[in-house]
Amino acid sequence: MIELGHDEVIHQCASRQALVLISDKWTPLVVFVLSSRTHRFSELLRRIEGISQKMLTQTLRDLERANCVERTVIPSTPVAVEYSLSPLGRTLVGPLHGLINWANEYASEAGFLERDAAVS
Repeated sequence: MIELGHDEVIHQCASRQALVLISDKWTPLVVFVLSSRTHRFSELLRRIEGISQKMLTQTLRDLERANCVERTVIPSTPVAVEYSLSPLGRTLVGPLHGLINWANEYASEAGFLERDAAVS
């Protein structure tokens, strides 16, 4: 494990860029949907409730730019485009699961849930 001081964290560009990528509202959802299998754009739109076409396009482009998503154009009429996680993108699944497990375990303590709802 890398030990960094406070000033080093502020200046650690790679870690900050990674946090910016995965802290986006839609990125974890896109990664989880793609972790099961390859999807076409329209399938992703249907499976990710609330995401707009514009936001899905932007999120997929950001993930593709980070080499986490692979885009495959299938010559057909009309042209079909499929998205899948790259080998690098698959390495995000474990850490994101870890974050979700942490959030579920400590939701009440961290104030993610109302205390009454957590007891029910």
